[in-house]
Amino acid sequence: MKRTMIRLVLCLALMLVSMPLWAADDATELAKKAQNPVADLISIPIQSNFNFNYGANRDKSQIVNNIQPVVPITLNKDWNLITRTIAPVIYTEFPEYQTGLGNVQFTAFLSPKEPGKFTFGVGPVFQFPTATNTFLGNKMWSAGPSAVGVYITEHWVVGLLAQNVWSVAGPSGPDNPSVNQFLAQYFINYNLPKGWYITSQPIITADWKAAGSDQWTVPFGLGAGKIFKIGKLPFNANVSVFYNVIRPSIGPDWSVRGQIALLLPKGIL
Repeated sequence: MKRTMIRLVLCLALMLVSMPLWAADDATELAKKAQNPVADLISIPIQSNFNFNYGANRDKSQIVNNIQPVVPITLNKDWNLITRTIAPVIYTEFPEYQTGLGNVQFTAFLSPKEPGKFTFGVGPVFQFPTATNTFLGNKMWSAGPSAVGVYITEHWVVGLLAQNVWSVAGPSGPDNPSVNQFLAQYFINYNLPKGWYITSQPIITADWKAAGSDQWTVPFGLGAGKIFKIGKLPFNANVSVFYNVIRPSIGPDWSVRGQIALLLPKGIL
């Protein structure tokens, strides 16, 4: 399994190097849009997270594949509603081998239609009990607020996304505790010529229901990405490596993230 995961990441890295580009300015501008969570851009990312040294004995692995389409909706001349759905397909070896769908999450950001250097989005986030197996997600319906702020310059796209969800309904009990979970993702992207960029996008989480040091997962890492075309369709691909400087007792030591996203700017079809 670990060899298969490494091969997948190496294939994605090779694809980044070998794919053809188009005009450098167009590629850079599209890269900046793809890095902005509230851009007026349809995208269909497929993200694979390979987690290593997982479980009670630090000898298990986990794969979380997120299918996360982003679809902007024009409300009027001033505002967009940016919808983001995350459907996780999970393979885990701890506490037992299971594969299936995790809990689906949906976020809707109200965002200015004509942003300047700084833009933002605010709105609700909902989490649904869609998990198909016992250890792939809880059975609680959850909701909370979400917000994102983004600052864009000639080369930089920098921002922070944060949210917290609480359980609002469901069969709460010893085997299905209530939910109070925080997530923050800062993103720092430096855009290079010809569609290349350097990126750091770790996801920091806190489970407020967990005890002591098991509450936080704080990764640190770095990656690289590239905008390219297959035929007339633009894609965004990147690979990153993260080390968890703070983690729960069963959490993974480190992880590799690979992502490829189909981009559908206006006028592409």
